Amino acid sequence: MAETEKVEKAGKIHKTEAEWRALLTPEQFHIIREKGTERPFTGALLNNHEDGTYHCAACDAPLFTSDKKFESGSGWPSFWLPVSAEAIEAHEDNSLGMQRIEVTCARCGAHLGHLFPDGPRPTGMRYCINSASLGFPKG
Repeated sequence: MAETEKVEKAGKIHKTEAEWRALLTPEQFHIIREKGTERPFTGALLNNHEDGTYHCAACDAPLFTSDKKFESGSGWPSFWLPVSAEAIEAHEDNSLGMQRIEVTCARCGAHLGHLFPDGPRPTGMRYCINSASLGFPKG
């Protein structure tokens, strides 16, 4: 195992861009590593209604559960709560001339999507997540 592939004591995963590129599809690399966005209503997991846990496509960390997923009409899978507060990290994102909150995987730093304060109760939050950033293991 390459030195960059080792998990550090803090539980974080660090890889070189070449290692990420070899692991991810070109679309996943663009979204996860270059902070891209898939076109709305095109993601493979948008209309997934199976029970289970959505994982990070880059490091397999559990991120969201199906019972917290909802139909937002935004064109991306939307969740009102992650599996735990430690699963994700939120960062200020002022790109594209907008003020938004970027959501990343706490374990590997993968770009997942954005967080908006227009979700359903009880949290009122909408985690708007790219399908390409997620994995959904089949039971």
